[in-house]
Amino acid sequence: MDARIKALIDFTQSKFGLDNYRLHTHKLYRRVHLFNDTVYTLSMEWFPAHVEGRNNDGSNPDGTAVIDVDVHTRQFERVIFVGGKSYSKGIRFGHFNTDDIIKWIEDETGLRYGKQFHQVKKEERELHFQACIDGVAVSPSGSIDMKVDEEGRLILFTVNGHFPAKERVKEETFSLTLTDVEPLAKAQLKLVHFPSNKQKRIIPVYGVEEIYITNDQTATIPFEPVADVRRHVKIDKTLHWQTPINRPFERTEISLSEDVKPEQAFVLEPHPDTFPITKTEQEQCKQAVEHFMRQVFPKETGEWVLTTLHRDRGYILATLKRSKQDNRLFQSKLFVFLDPTNFQAVNYMDNKTLLEVFQHFEQPQSVTLNKNAAYEKIRAMITLTPVYVFDFEQNQYILCGKVDCQYGVHAVNGEVVVFLRAV
Repeated sequence: MDARIKALIDFTQSKFGLDNYRLHTHKLYRRVHLFNDTVYTLSMEWFPAHVEGRNNDGSNPDGTAVIDVDVHTRQFERVIFVGGKSYSKGIRFGHFNTDDIIKWIEDETGLRYGKQFHQVKKEERELHFQACIDGVAVSPSGSIDMKVDEEGRLILFTVNGHFPAKERVKEETFSLTLTDVEPLAKAQLKLVHFPSNKQKRIIPVYGVEEIYITNDQTATIPFEPVADVRRHVKIDKTLHWQTPINRPFERTEISLSEDVKPEQAFVLEPHPDTFPITKTEQEQCKQAVEHFMRQVFPKETGEWVLTTLHRDRGYILATLKRSKQDNRLFQSKLFVFLDPTNFQAVNYMDNKTLLEVFQHFEQPQSVTLNKNAAYEKIRAMITLTPVYVFDFEQNQYILCGKVDCQYGVHAVNGEVVVFLRAV
């Protein structure tokens, strides 16, 4: 075993009092941070000494300690005692005192309470925190979760996401008002056809599509789920071709995991996903995707748009969508995996299976309510909240107002509904 890995393992065992445990597995992983940095993590599974192996179904037995630590900072990203059962002699809080726990989190993470994270929820023996900048929410966000057992032993500690450092923040005083953003809010009201599993039908609902508007009102930033926040190259090219390729496409099995070596981790070797996709590479990718489409979807010329390219776990992933979009919540998407060395398509996946689930749903009724009438029904329910949003062009967090509304309007009967319950 590499001596540096052994040192991290010993450090973990000592810190969490794992005297009654034995190390079962350990493995190195790496990922790309929001700021395009490579983060190396050592993940460990510690079995209680009296446990021989995994359960029959392959799961970890109760009491197993699953622990992830950053190789360079030695900060712990995940500590989970399976089943809420701990045999450790380490971290313990005699009383479930919030101030004590916050102090411990500050010491562990180097973050400052109230400045970089704040409490959002408290339950019995559980505390939940989210990232902030002086109490203002951030996007994409980070979270910290903490849980102890009845005797005060730590059984859960996780740190996920992003917590902005001061030097990456463009600090401002929030000055937007709802009056300022009303034209934009109205423009964000969209008619969407939701599939209702309960009713087995498609339901038309007017809802406000979330968006961020900069504090100076000079720009907007679309809302994106955390999983979609990444550095990507926008292409937005409709694909056309004259002749198909009458040769079957042969899929190559792909692996999205990798075997990371200690030598890579301890010199902080950049992850391949951190490298930019050059102009030349972009052109090669476009040609490869078009070649693929001529093979696999030969009759669909002009029906697909190559929207973005981005590196994903050693591949270049091309994302495509239909050129003609409708109001359905779920639109057809296609993902093509390209080999980054020869720029050939090796595999692909789509969301066809998901769309087929709703294929036999009853079609939506005719809309009887227009957009203006729908807007008036929820106008007073629209919210504007300050959020620091990471801007990839400026490479920093900028203050924005998040325009949102948790209510929608049924486009047939005019009923105002809680948006997530609209279906």
